[in-house]
Amino acid sequence: MLSDLEFERYRKQLNLPEWRKAQQMRLKESKILVVGAGGLGCGALPFLAAAGVGSITILDADVIELSNLARQVLYKTEDLGVSKAFKAAEALQALNPTIVIKGIAENLTADNASSYIAHHDLVIDCTDNFKTRYLINDTCVALEKPFVYGAIHAWEGQFAVFHPAGPSYRSLFPVEPSSQEIPACDEVGVLGVLPGIIGLLQAKEAIFYLAGFESPAQQGLMTFDLRDMRLSSFRL
Repeated sequence: MLSDLEFERYRKQLNLPEWRKAQQMRLKESKILVVGAGGLGCGALPFLAAAGVGSITILDADVIELSNLARQVLYKTEDLGVSKAFKAAEALQALNPTIVIKGIAENLTADNASSYIAHHDLVIDCTDNFKTRYLINDTCVALEKPFVYGAIHAWEGQFAVFHPAGPSYRSLFPVEPSSQEIPACDEVGVLGVLPGIIGLLQAKEAIFYLAGFESPAQQGLMTFDLRDMRLSSFRL
């Protein structure tokens, strides 16, 4: 059930003809695991919490550094050296005290991936490395869990929803690339708004999937070029 306060909090989205109490209850009853609380995570997390996702677990072992602050807008200068997962959870709980937020200062590993993912309805990949991304994919495939993928490189980003009824991330990219093939953001650079945009789109895709809405990202890979604002879809 939705309380009177929840009806008021979510009133604007509940006024949408396609978004009624049933869709809001689906969000409230959902448990999401967000792996990574960096640039993508900071773009996705506030909108997941604000929309009313009932339970959000944030997994990230990193601490906040000065170079993060140009794009990771959940954090402040005074937060330097503090756990990203803990600080993000604190910010989201202040934003929406009606939901359950848990911050865990750990990385996703081969030892804990099955345990964490099994207890959630959907995973959002906000990581910045291929090893963890392939681990998320392989574990989600084994457990038949959906995950929302997102990645950025220089001026471009991409995102998709991989779910049991469709192809997996490994179907699209069978072999993990080397660091020489695709350098990290530290080498190629990134403008802070790009991970925010892609993270926001990941949040939108998670909300659509949980609410039972269809989206092109559930059927293909979406790419976005920040320079000319071009959004493209490649059906899988």
